[in-house]
Amino acid sequence: MSAIFVNQQTLPAAWEQAIDRCWWQGEQIATQYDKPEDPPSRDCAAMIVVTEPLSEPRIHRCFPAGLEDLWVYREEVVNGIHDHWIDPEAGKWSYTYHQRFTAYPCPASPLRDQLARCIGQLVEAPHTRRAQAITWIPWTDQFDEHAPCVQRVWFRVFDDRLHMHLHIRSNDAFKAGFMNMFVMVELQASIAARLSRRLGRQIGVGEYVHFADSWHIYGSYFEQFKGFLQTTQTRRWEERTWRSDDEVVQAAFDDARKKIAAER
Repeated sequence: MSAIFVNQQTLPAAWEQAIDRCWWQGEQIATQYDKPEDPPSRDCAAMIVVTEPLSEPRIHRCFPAGLEDLWVYREEVVNGIHDHWIDPEAGKWSYTYHQRFTAYPCPASPLRDQLARCIGQLVEAPHTRRAQAITWIPWTDQFDEHAPCVQRVWFRVFDDRLHMHLHIRSNDAFKAGFMNMFVMVELQASIAARLSRRLGRQIGVGEYVHFADSWHIYGSYFEQFKGFLQTTQTRRWEERTWRSDDEVVQAAFDDARKKIAAER
């Protein structure tokens, strides 16, 4: 199976290059979701390094979802706004990433909030290699059709910057990849802020490294994806990215906050 390595300063640059390389270098392989008429997906293992994940521009305009959706997903992962939707016996969600990271469903264990423990470990020894949080529950997820894609996050402080690695078993590179990466960087920033308060000094956001066992582009949406390729080839960089403080972006995020507040 082919593998790619991408190293870029900003998140949108890393995502765009990783998708491009998957398209041109990825293996052609079937998926469990293909219809008879679908061509095989493009698939590769990926290591994607973003050296300054909070550097602007932070948002790629071509990710196939809305800015409001991006903020809602951010709040879901970082602050758990949809944890109350978890009710598998009623046919609802079986987990959220926030729930797995902060309320790991194993009542027999004294460790439920894994992120809090990670912060404690980093306070005790910022250079520790043990600060990680997992999502996987073998006795349930091995049998869940919608088992978690994100597997674990790993943290380490170096030169007063919090570095984070994310490991994901299966990643829809085009339709989900950018949102996954953006939101996980937001989680990284929130952990850095909490760690700064505990240590009494500023801990910045360091490198974000995204490891995907399967970084793939589905054959079912190849035609839509070809439009993305054309856009990246014909539009200037400034025309295909946004700064996070752009008025358009902030207005959309504000609308998302209002909708979230109205649901409560």
